[in-house]
Amino acid sequence: MSDEEETEELQPIIVKKIKKGGGHHGGAWKVAYADFVTAMMAFFLLLWLLNVTTDEQRNAIADYFDPTHPKVSQSQSGAGGILGGLSMTPQGSMASSSQNINRPKPSGSKSGSAQPRNEDGGENNPEKNMDQKEKVVVKRVESKKEQKKKELRAKESEEFKKAEEAIKQAIQENPELSQLSQHLIIDMTPEGLRIQIVDQEGQPMFPSGSARMYDKTRELLTKIADVIKPMPNDISVRGHTDSTPYGPGAEYTNWELSTDRANASRRVMLQAGLPLDRLNNVMGKADTEHLLPDDPTNARNRRISIILLHEDITKPELLGDDEEEEFGEETDASSDAFEEYEAPEVQVPIGTFRRTPGAVQFP
Repeated sequence: MSDEEETEELQPIIVKKIKKGGGHHGGAWKVAYADFVTAMMAFFLLLWLLNVTTDEQRNAIADYFDPTHPKVSQSQSGAGGILGGLSMTPQGSMASSSQNINRPKPSGSKSGSAQPRNEDGGENNPEKNMDQKEKVVVKRVESKKEQKKKELRAKESEEFKKAEEAIKQAIQENPELSQLSQHLIIDMTPEGLRIQIVDQEGQPMFPSGSARMYDKTRELLTKIADVIKPMPNDISVRGHTDSTPYGPGAEYTNWELSTDRANASRRVMLQAGLPLDRLNNVMGKADTEHLLPDDPTNARNRRISIILLHEDITKPELLGDDEEEEFGEETDASSDAFEEYEAPEVQVPIGTFRRTPGAVQFP
């Protein structure tokens, strides 16, 4: 074999592969990706806004971008309402991003001031003046009711004093009941005159754990009923016990005992001639309202309370029988009584600035 043939056999064969489509693409994908990220950010921002805004705010925003909305069609900056502002000129831009919610306070001088204006920039609505008149009338009616309440309370106070003296006198005149004066407590409460029959240590009004009262208790309740029978006040009868509990697992507790004793007192008073319609309520309070809170097991906590309720509490119609009549008379005479009534004046801003209908404040 010749040298030339050996050289040809040993020479390596180089294959050159050409890849098509190589080179830089210009970065167009980056622009598309940026647009996608921006759109996603705007989408999530829209979801957040829909979550934190109310229906009223969303409607206002929608109206702002509606070119056919009457607020937008006006020659004012903003759309009024939520985006209302101050305009330097009828077609100028917003001059201030802060706007007061309340109207300006009325000026001290009446001369030279403009007519009151409502939120739309027009003259004040007469119906608002009528609302003010009605408020004044209502205040007058309430004032009369309060005055009537004071007069009724003063009259009741005199009657309560007479009843207290009559009860004490009736007990002192009866030898059998004179010793029970220490069991009687009469005082005034926000509800009315309270008459309490209280146990003493070793001298109970009821047997222990029983609702069957002693004869002395029955006679004392009868005397009390005779005194308060002519009075017009409704009556509340309430039973109270001390904090001594029944045995474990007992089905009969201080609640049942206090209620049964109050009911037993009610029956005795009805038998004494007290009208049934005078009874407002009968309650068992158990050991929830002690006469001596610092000594819950004291015998004086066991008692019967008879409360002559204030009439303005149980019969509110006594204060309002002629309320409608008075209100009607005041309303009919409103043209005379409020002839000089004027709505509060509003200071008009000086210069070219004028207020748009917006009423929401944005700091």
